[in-house]
Amino acid sequence: QARLVESGGDVVQPGGSLKLSCAASDITFGLYTLAWYRQVPGKQREWVATVELNESTNYTESVKGRFTISRDNSKDMFYLEMKNLKFDDTAVYYCNAQLGTMIRWGQGTQVTVSS
Repeated sequence: QARLVESGGDVVQPGGSLKLSCAASDITFGLYTLAWYRQVPGKQREWVATVELNESTNYTESVKGRFTISRDNSKDMFYLEMKNLKFDDTAVYYCNAQLGTMIRWGQGTQVTVSS
C-alpha cells in the first residue's frame, strides 16, 4: 500500500535551520509531483512548495528564499530544507504526492520555532 512517512520535525530557535524528509513506498515515485504543506490548529492546510517531475520548483511567497524543496528519485525520497525559520513557520508539515487523481499524504511532522 502506498505510503509517505515524514521525519525531521523538531523545536528550533528563530533564525535556525531544519531539514524535513519524506520517504515514499509502493508508488512509482518518479511519476509523482511532490509537495509540502503545513497546518496550524484552527487553520486550513497551506501549500508550501512543489517539485515537479522535471525538478522545477515553486514556493509560496512567505518561504521564498528560505526553503528549498528537492527530490531524489533514486531513493524515493524528497526533502524540505528550511533556513532562517520564523515563529510563523510553526506548524505540522505534511508531504504530499500526486499523480492525476491519485493523492497520497504523510502523517505529518511537527516543526516548532520557539525562543
